[in-house]
Amino acid sequence: MEKVLVTGSAGHLGEALVRTLREQGHDVVGLDVLDSPTTTVTGSVADRDVVRACLSGVRAVLHPATLHKPHVGSHDRQAFVDTNITGTLTLLEEAVAAGVESFVFTSTTSTFGRALTPDRGEPATWITEDVVPIPRNVYGVTKTAAENLAELVHRDHGLPVLILRTSRFFPEPDDRDDVRTAYADANVKATEYLYRRVDIADVVDAHLLAMARAPEAGFGRFIISATTPFTPADLPRLNVDAPSVVARLFPDQPAEYARRGWRMFGEIDRVYVNARAREVLGWRPRYDFRYVLDALKAGEDPRSPLARAIGAKGYHEVSTGPYTAR
Repeated sequence: MEKVLVTGSAGHLGEALVRTLREQGHDVVGLDVLDSPTTTVTGSVADRDVVRACLSGVRAVLHPATLHKPHVGSHDRQAFVDTNITGTLTLLEEAVAAGVESFVFTSTTSTFGRALTPDRGEPATWITEDVVPIPRNVYGVTKTAAENLAELVHRDHGLPVLILRTSRFFPEPDDRDDVRTAYADANVKATEYLYRRVDIADVVDAHLLAMARAPEAGFGRFIISATTPFTPADLPRLNVDAPSVVARLFPDQPAEYARRGWRMFGEIDRVYVNARAREVLGWRPRYDFRYVLDALKAGEDPRSPLARAIGAKGYHEVSTGPYTAR
C-alpha cells in the first residue's frame, strides 16, 4: 500500500479521504491548520518546511485543502491567494522534488462562475470541461489560478496531475437567503442531484480512481457531479419550466414531492456533465436523483453511510450566513 498525503484533513472531504484510505490499509499523512482525529500534522500548505517534511516517502498527494466560497465573507483576498495559490504551488513544487507519482487537486465547479448563468430566456447551460471559466469571486479566481499552476508544473516537470472540479457535496444549508426561505433544506439537496450535487462517497471514489490513473493519464480536468438525467435537448425547457421536464423523466417525482410538501425548482439554469470522468477514470457514481427519489419513497436516508458519518462541520472562522464557526 502507498503512503499518501491528504491536505485539509480536518474538513469534509479531507476526513472522508483519510478514513477511506486508512480502511484500505494506506499509510496516510493528514495535514491541516486545524487539529482533528484525522490530522497527523498541524500546519499550513503554504509552509514549505512543513510540506517538505510531510512529503517524505509519499507517493501520492490528494489536495482538497482550500479556503471555500463561504470564506469570502470572513477572509480577505490575500488569505485566498496565500492558501489556494501559494499553498498549491508549494505542494506542487515540493511534490516534484520528492518524486511524487500522483497528484490529485480538488477544484470546484465554482471556477465556471459567470459562464454558468444563461441570459434570461436562453436555454440552460450544458457545462463540460470545455466551457471557459469566468470566475465570479476570489474563490473562483484563486482555484482557477491554482489549476493553471498545476498544468504548468505538469508540463515543465512531468508531475502527473489530475484536477477534479467537484460540485456541491457539503451538508450545510444553502448560502442563498432566498433559497433557504423558499425551500426546505432536504428539498433543495434532493433536487440538486438532478444537475449540481454529488455525494461525498462518490467524490472519494473519484479521488481514489484519479490517484491510481494519474501516472498514466498525465494531466486532465474532470467534472465530478452526480450523473444528470438531462440531455442537451432538455436545455431550452429546463430554464423556463423545469417541473415539466423532471415529471416527464420521473413520473413518480411530483407525488413524492407533494407528499412531503416539497416543490420542484421552477427553473434549472445549468447542468454539470460528468461524462469525461466516467469515460477516462472509469468513475461510476452511485448516488443520483433516481437513487435519492427511491430512498425518499422508501422512507430511507438518501445520503451515503460515509456522508452520514462525516456530518456537518461548518467552515472554520466563518460566522456569517448559515455557516457555523469552528
